[in-house]
Amino acid sequence: MPPEVVVPSAVAPDSDQAPVKCAIVLFGPPGSGKGTQSQFLIKRLGIPQISTGDMLREHIRCGDDIGQAIEQRMRAGLLVPDELVNVLVAERLSQPDTGRGFILDGYPRTSAQGRVLIDLLDRNNAEAVVIHLLVDYNIIIARITGRRQCPKCGTLYNLLSRPPKAAGVCDLDGEELIIREDDREQVIRERLDSYERQTSPLIAFFRETGRKMYEVDASRVTPVALSERICELLDCAAWSGKQKKPGHSQDGSRS
Repeated sequence: MPPEVVVPSAVAPDSDQAPVKCAIVLFGPPGSGKGTQSQFLIKRLGIPQISTGDMLREHIRCGDDIGQAIEQRMRAGLLVPDELVNVLVAERLSQPDTGRGFILDGYPRTSAQGRVLIDLLDRNNAEAVVIHLLVDYNIIIARITGRRQCPKCGTLYNLLSRPPKAAGVCDLDGEELIIREDDREQVIRERLDSYERQTSPLIAFFRETGRKMYEVDASRVTPVALSERICELLDCAAWSGKQKKPGHSQDGSRS
């Protein structure tokens, strides 16, 4: 297992300023491995992941006033209002376990939420470091459409990376494998289009506000190698806060 890395600070070690917490904002399209990278970072950096989806589901599970309001809106096909999500994030950032930094998952989703986030980070002595995973959409489509699942035991396979021993049937119980509805090409293309429409303005927002941003090619590397690269970039962010000049590193990542 790779050695644990130190959570980066936005202040140089010889500075008299107080250390600034690192707020990692991780973007990546469906099938990019973003969830896997989040888990790697949680383990290696020892900081929590803040998921707005998890927070909303927890309130629904508890059945409190917020949870009931959320559930009613979701049943009506309505989005949870930005104001409520912003309040939940603000409360979560005030918890003691965020003292060394945190990873944001599912937030911000809009430029308006991005502006609120910048204000929250300033008030919590934190600085955003944006990691944007870039993957050729054709590769994503090939990855996801290759998924198969056993309808009986739920075992997952992939025709490219983890095929069954006998084509089309489960290794464990011999059941014929199925393609989940979410793994069909048309559904995947729609999800990728939605991601592009939602994320492009956010990437432009973070770039315009001068926040540290690294765009990393995640198309043809293993999850472990990608994790190593991300941690290298986070260490690069641990200096006095001056923005690096735009450019390309040797592996194609951009800052």
